[in-house]
Amino acid sequence: MANDSEFQEQVRQLGQRIEQFEQMPAGPAKTAGRELVQLLMDVHGEGLERMMEIVFESGDQGAKIIDRLGKDASVASLLLLYSLHPDDLETRVEKAAERMRPRLRKLACAIESLEVRESAVQVRLGAAGHSCGSSSKDIRSIVEDCIYQFAPDVTSLEILGLEEPATGGFVALDSLLRNGFASVASTEHARESQGLD
Repeated sequence: MANDSEFQEQVRQLGQRIEQFEQMPAGPAKTAGRELVQLLMDVHGEGLERMMEIVFESGDQGAKIIDRLGKDASVASLLLLYSLHPDDLETRVEKAAERMRPRLRKLACAIESLEVRESAVQVRLGAAGHSCGSSSKDIRSIVEDCIYQFAPDVTSLEILGLEEPATGGFVALDSLLRNGFASVASTEHARESQGLD
């Protein structure tokens, strides 16, 4: 069984393969490939949904199992893919914020505000000491990694309060599902509204 880093690498490779597939010229083979993947997703989705129902019907023990499944990185990604995750987006983003706060504190940075609108997230950071901007790349990496770990279905992540412009290549979950199942697009990073000294 793949560990978390191996699983993330598999997800990245999947995104690359889908992007390559989408660049193929239109034709019967591409249409048939799309239909095959969509059929597989439909069959797997129905099976997973029924599994979750059976577990949930087990009462308190079932609810604990579902909660545990939602916390497992590999399983959570699969549940998100099929819209079966037990936590909503806002809850998952809040959990990501809790996970990143101690790491940001070590870099003299703090989350001033966190806003979730539909599938877009805005994080405003502030200096908690010397300078938030002195380690902008590290801080940006921490925020992106935590948000996308807990909420890969976020379609837009805006990080305010850093000096450096956004760079990104993260493939959002919804972009894997567009056009039947594919059409990969890099996550949009909004422009920074201000830098902090």
